[in-house]
Amino acid sequence: MGAYQERMETFAALVAEGADIAFVPIGTDLDYLTGIHRDIPNYGRNLHPGMWLEGAWIVPGRAPILTLPRMTVEFGAAGGIEAYDVRVLGDWDDPAALVKGILADARLPERPRIAVSDDTEAESLIELQGLLPDARFVSATRLLRRLRTIKSPQEIETLRAAGKITEDAFQAVIGNLKIGMTELDVVAEVDYQMKKRGSLGPSFTTSLYNTGPNHPMLFGRRLQSWPRVLTAPVSVLFDFGAVHDGMCYDFGRTVSFGAPSAEQVKVHRLIMDSQAAGIAALKAGAVTCEEVDRVARAVIEDAGYGKYFRHRLGHGIGWDVHEPPFLTKGDTTVVEEGMIFTIEPSIFQDRDFSARVEDCIVARPNGGEALTSGFQDLIVIE
Repeated sequence: MGAYQERMETFAALVAEGADIAFVPIGTDLDYLTGIHRDIPNYGRNLHPGMWLEGAWIVPGRAPILTLPRMTVEFGAAGGIEAYDVRVLGDWDDPAALVKGILADARLPERPRIAVSDDTEAESLIELQGLLPDARFVSATRLLRRLRTIKSPQEIETLRAAGKITEDAFQAVIGNLKIGMTELDVVAEVDYQMKKRGSLGPSFTTSLYNTGPNHPMLFGRRLQSWPRVLTAPVSVLFDFGAVHDGMCYDFGRTVSFGAPSAEQVKVHRLIMDSQAAGIAALKAGAVTCEEVDRVARAVIEDAGYGKYFRHRLGHGIGWDVHEPPFLTKGDTTVVEEGMIFTIEPSIFQDRDFSARVEDCIVARPNGGEALTSGFQDLIVIE
C-alpha cells in the first residue's frame, strides 16, 4: 500500500468517528492525502464557474470522489487526478446539482456531520449549508492533525531534500552577493536559485530583515524596503525556503555587508548558541514545547538581549510553513519523536546590528536532528 492510500484510509476511519462525510478542497490537506499538489498561489483570485466544489468528497467505506470544474481540468489540474473518480463540471452546468447527486449517493442522515478542511472557503460552506440546512460542520484539518503532526521517515527525507535545495540555493546566492545591491536584487536572486534547483517556488514570500546604523527596520513594508541599496555596514538577515514534493522548508542565516563590528560578531554568536541550546533540548518524550523555548531564550536573555528576541523560538513545519505545535510560552504540548520544528532565535535591533538563524529540526530522544547545518559562521561580504 502506498503512503497516500494509507493516509486516505486512515483519515477515512477518523472521519467515521466524528463525521458522515468530508469535503477537502485543493490545498494542503488534499496534498497530504493524495499527492495532488497545490499550485503557486496568486495575489488576486482567478475565479471561474463552480470553483467552490474543487476538491475531494470522502465517505467512510467508499472510494473518494474528486469534483473539478472544466477550466481546472483543462488548464490547471495538478498531476495525479487520474487515480480518482473525477466528476467534471461543465461551464454551464449547475454545481449544486452535481454536489446534490454526490450527497444523495452518500445516504447521509437527516442531520449530517460534515468535516471540512480549514482550507475550505466560505463560499463552499454557504453552498453546502443551502443544500443541507441541518448539517453541522466540523474541522477535517483537526482530525488530520493526528496524522500530520508526526512525520514519517519518508516525510522527513522529503523535507531533508527540500533543505538541500534551500542550502544549495543559498550557496549560489552568496557567490553573487555584492555591496551596492538592492534588497530586491537579493530577493530575486534567492527565488531564482531555488527555482533553478527544482523548487516550485518559495514556500513563503522570501524576506530580508536588514538593520544597521543607516538601515532602519522596515519589516512588512516591501515596496519601501526593496529599493534600498545595501551599503556597508549592515546586517542582512535571510528568511526563505524551498518547496519539494508538497512539503515546505524554512531557513535563515545572517550576512554582514562590510567587515563586522564587535557587536555584529557578538549578536551572531548569541543566536547560534541559543539555537544550539534549543536543538539539544528538543528531546522527544522528555520536554514540552514551552520548555524548549525557555532553554533557548535564556541564552539571549542572560546576555542582556532578551527584549530584542521578539518572537517565539519556532513552529511546527511540514506540509505548511507554520503548523502546530509551537515552541512558545504557553504551548504545553509534549515533544514527540518525528515532530519537526524550526528553531529560529533572533536579535533585532533597530538602527543597530541584528542576527538570525533558522533550520528545520527533527525531535529525537537524545535531542534534535538538524536537516540543514551549513553556514555556521557569520558570512561576510566586502
